[in-house]
Amino acid sequence: MTGGSDAVETTNLSCAKCGKPSNLQCPKCVELKLPREGAAFCSQDCFKESWGSHKSVHLKAKLSSPAPENAGEQNSGLSNDPWLYCLRKGQSRTSKLPNFDWTGSLRPYPISKKRLVPAHIEQPDWAIDGTPKIEPSSDFQHVVEIKTPDQIEKMRETCRIGREVLDAAARVVRPGITTDEIDAVVHDATIAAGGYPSPLNYHFFPKSCCTSVNEVICHGIPDARKLEDGDIVNIDVTVCYKGVHGDLNETFFVGNVDEASKRLVQCTYECLEKAIAIVKPGVRFREIGEIINRHASMSGLSVVRSYCGHGIGELFHCAPNIPHYARNKAVGVMKAGQTFTIEPMINAGVWRDRMWPDGWTAVTADGKRSAQFEHTLLVTDTGVEVLTARLPSSPNVFPWLKS
Repeated sequence: MTGGSDAVETTNLSCAKCGKPSNLQCPKCVELKLPREGAAFCSQDCFKESWGSHKSVHLKAKLSSPAPENAGEQNSGLSNDPWLYCLRKGQSRTSKLPNFDWTGSLRPYPISKKRLVPAHIEQPDWAIDGTPKIEPSSDFQHVVEIKTPDQIEKMRETCRIGREVLDAAARVVRPGITTDEIDAVVHDATIAAGGYPSPLNYHFFPKSCCTSVNEVICHGIPDARKLEDGDIVNIDVTVCYKGVHGDLNETFFVGNVDEASKRLVQCTYECLEKAIAIVKPGVRFREIGEIINRHASMSGLSVVRSYCGHGIGELFHCAPNIPHYARNKAVGVMKAGQTFTIEPMINAGVWRDRMWPDGWTAVTADGKRSAQFEHTLLVTDTGVEVLTARLPSSPNVFPWLKS
């Protein structure tokens, strides 16, 4: 049993893992006075095998139960004030701004309640309890999957939906809109297309997309802050549709942006384009980082090392890892049928990052700005297909693309 707990004996119940008659019960469930059904197991082995998913029952019980009168603000329930600050990777809320040595001028704002997904939408295995079950133990965490023609066709369809969703979000970017309102656009557009917003409740991430403003490198949580004239904002969208994921992001200008930020965003876009240009069978994955690092360095910018591109398909994240910096140790070569993302994060200052108290928001260590662009790619027999490519209908928001 995890954590060294001892099992509690019980009778007349079936094992939650295999259905056999049970003689043990989860002691934590007993402590929390949870129903015995679903908490009974026939053996220690069945309990251990079920622990990864079963433990979420305890968390949901804690979050839904009223907090004691002497409990701190950080233990306040999710069902009281709908707008609260996020803590513990989405597993807790507080009504007070957390204490932190902020690296820049940006601060977190309260977030709204979790958005609902209609029952008819196919949902990934983390949608209810926040815990991915299949992904962590999949063989494709170590072996790069070669997609079947059917999988590839599904990914084309999903990635096009993802592109249309991101385009819908791009059209509402302006001074005065909150990132929570952008999240609502992403959520509603994804649902309207029959998809599920992959980030929603993934390891307890509380929103349907990531919105990373100014010094936020990635995984910013949409909140009540209004975008201001001169900001830059990255919107990261992933859609799950027909059992596969499509992932992309772009960084947008909010109103009148200073020249340094314009150069940062354009250089980041160019880093991604130059990396995509070398993708074909036989190229080593580690070469991507060399290309990106060279172009960023020539502009006096730095490349984030803590986060990388990743394999994608029926799993949200899997092999291969795609580092974006030079002299990385990525192994393997590209083969036709592989799908993965390239998503360079480029900083105006140092490459190092810090993590906000919410456990998700990664910011630059020096408070200077960061930009990012991402595509989901398919390696073909002769080169590469950008599955999340811009469409003729995509909004014309990047000056360097205008004819």
